[in-house]
Amino acid sequence: MLQVVLTGLSTGAIYGLVGMGFAIVFYVTRVINFATGQLLMASIMITAGLSAANWPAVAAIAVGLAASTLGGVLIYFLAVRPVLRFDRLSFAWLVSTLGVAIILESAAALIWGTSSLSFPQLLNGRDVNIFGSALTWQQIITIIIALAIVITFEIVHRKTLFGKLGTAISSDPEIASAIGANVTLYAVQAFAVGGLLAGIAGTLVGPISFANPYLGETYGIYGFIALMIGGIERPAASMGGGFILGILSTLASTYINPQASDWFPFVVVLAVLLLTPKGVFMSGDALKRRLGAVARRKTSAASGSVL
Repeated sequence: MLQVVLTGLSTGAIYGLVGMGFAIVFYVTRVINFATGQLLMASIMITAGLSAANWPAVAAIAVGLAASTLGGVLIYFLAVRPVLRFDRLSFAWLVSTLGVAIILESAAALIWGTSSLSFPQLLNGRDVNIFGSALTWQQIITIIIALAIVITFEIVHRKTLFGKLGTAISSDPEIASAIGANVTLYAVQAFAVGGLLAGIAGTLVGPISFANPYLGETYGIYGFIALMIGGIERPAASMGGGFILGILSTLASTYINPQASDWFPFVVVLAVLLLTPKGVFMSGDALKRRLGAVARRKTSAASGSVL
């Protein structure tokens, strides 16, 4: 069981990083960048392509991360800002970001082909024994980096003026702009950070998978599910949602069947949304009220059936 949980944590860390990429963009701009998964894919494909061209691994990874970060910024300026300037309350960004996702996926298939490329190995494949369970150094580093990113985000969010202004902008961009906050700059930074987190997730998952133009679709979906499980209003909660999703999916593929991880995440998110639509990590009082309401409805239904 411990082996399954630890493996689930390492997988969930990837989902959580992608979920945080979604969440930070939404937190500041109230936009969901549906091309986040494709930015992960772009980082992986560029790194793998440069590595195949005999670039040093570190240089290839740096270019891949820079590309995903810049990609996030370009998505804001080319696909989001124009539609928001036309109508800030419209959902046209949903179509435009989905369009960018399709374009990036098609472009990657055109440039590198549909065959998978190998990603450079960063760490040795030797297992580390943890209370009788085994994890690779790659899995351990993945969990550590994910937790470090969450802690760093929370410190910046809670303790710095930058983080507090971001909160003000997310609450009311007009008032924040009126007091001198550069709303556009914060939006650009949010999209850049979202792209960077997707790139980091790609760098961490690349060594244990193959670089493929269609990889972003899978991780984009699971990252979005992690976002919904954790709670869309709290970016750091997406990591918790990722850990939950990773552990439950690994349990399902281990004890139900290997293909269960393809459909079980959707069962999990449906159950979470039915019980607590704002996510698992919403406030405790709100969750208690929700559970109480469910219990009262069941009690009333049972009483009615008796009568």
